Amino acid sequence: MSPRVVDPVARRQAVAEAVFRVVVRDGVEQASLRNVALEAGLAIGSIRHYFDSHDDMIIFAVEALIHSTEQRVLAHVQSLEDRTDPRRPAERVLSEVLPLDERRRDEAVLWLAFATAARTRPSLLPHAEQLYDGLRQLCRRALTVMVESGTVAAGLDVSLEAERLASLLNGLTVDGVLHPDRMTPELTVSLLRKHLDSLR
Repeated sequence: MSPRVVDPVARRQAVAEAVFRVVVRDGVEQASLRNVALEAGLAIGSIRHYFDSHDDMIIFAVEALIHSTEQRVLAHVQSLEDRTDPRRPAERVLSEVLPLDERRRDEAVLWLAFATAARTRPSLLPHAEQLYDGLRQLCRRALTVMVESGTVAAGLDVSLEAERLASLLNGLTVDGVLHPDRMTPELTVSLLRKHLDSLR
């Protein structure tokens, strides 16, 4: 009987998903090699076979999260070119980074956990910076399309407004994660819409 062939890409992704589950449930501090191996249903030696260290495993998980978020947001970015009502496409695209359902809430929990951990883990800092910059790029793109379509003032300071919009999205995300009973998805969307309307 020939040995079972293991797809290394699929195995690494399965480990990353186990990291996500542990972090969402118990926090970054509990995402040890041992706990992740238990979560993934693997021997700890299997984890070490695919990752040189605990840091290597966590960084891979963060990179997988970045890739998955970027792919999902990019799939919606094309809708920004809908000139019939650019404000609504902008709202839909920006909503992708808010905790409006279970999947996006878990993702927001992960972002907050990894960004907070980056304060004391230098290896995570470049990824936290990538998240910070990526959100602002998304906001600038959405606002630029709105300016070009004439749905907001032509003289809008896009760079400054992108910072303000990114800060709003960050605040809504933190409140949605920490106080989901008070910052509900409905209120979150209403506040984002009100902000975009105020730019008209």
